[in-house]
Amino acid sequence: MTATTMETTPVTTARPERSVPAPIPFTRLLDVEWRKMFDTRTGFWLLTGVGILSLIATAATMIFGNRETLTYDDFAAAVGIPVTVILPVLGALSVSSEWGQRTSLTTFTLVPSRGRVIQAKFLVIVAVGLASLAVAFGAGAIGNLVNAGIAGVTPDWNISLGTLSQIALADEINMLMAFMLGVLLRNSPGAVVGYFVYALVLPGVSGALADAQQWWMDNAGWFDLRTATIPLYDAGVTGEQWAQLGVSTLIWLVLPLAIGLRMLMRSEVK
Repeated sequence: MTATTMETTPVTTARPERSVPAPIPFTRLLDVEWRKMFDTRTGFWLLTGVGILSLIATAATMIFGNRETLTYDDFAAAVGIPVTVILPVLGALSVSSEWGQRTSLTTFTLVPSRGRVIQAKFLVIVAVGLASLAVAFGAGAIGNLVNAGIAGVTPDWNISLGTLSQIALADEINMLMAFMLGVLLRNSPGAVVGYFVYALVLPGVSGALADAQQWWMDNAGWFDLRTATIPLYDAGVTGEQWAQLGVSTLIWLVLPLAIGLRMLMRSEVK
């Protein structure tokens, strides 16, 4: 008997090609970053605190001010204090908290393009600033109407649309300064302390220098961003003041932000 050997050819089945998943749309990134502003306890209480302090500032203006001479400018100035001082902290935390709470690894794993995430954070910060200003201006308008009704006088709306736009620009610069510190430092305590130094300490130092040196008084707007933004809260900003705002913004905001973005793009995510 002769043995026969049969060779078998292995059967291979072709695997279907895996489809490339579609990139996460930018609108979804905006939605996620927007929800991050309100979902955390810090963000919730900061926004709530701004609203409560705006109401307190409105009531205090009516109680302690001369009701017959109060104008919308008085209410807007009082309500604008919590928006200017407290709200920008969200701008710093929007970036620095990713590193402080170690969520950056998850964020940049789901969205490897760090630039898209930072763009979404930037736009959300601008939107939150504008929305908060709208609430503050609305609270001031209600206070002006209520005060006029109690005092029996005609409400005085002595702020033009152009001045309101300038105030919005000044407050957005404050928001972006905090955002820049968050990008540059990527450390929540450092960014928050840095912002309060910028907002509360540096104006006093600049004022002391202006009292001691006439040269600083005449030229502080070219080097001090806080000094350069003060004219935005009044009507009639001159061409020189706009130029000072542009130069000081370039020095204190644009250049540090560019350095911080480069560092953020190249830093190791842990």
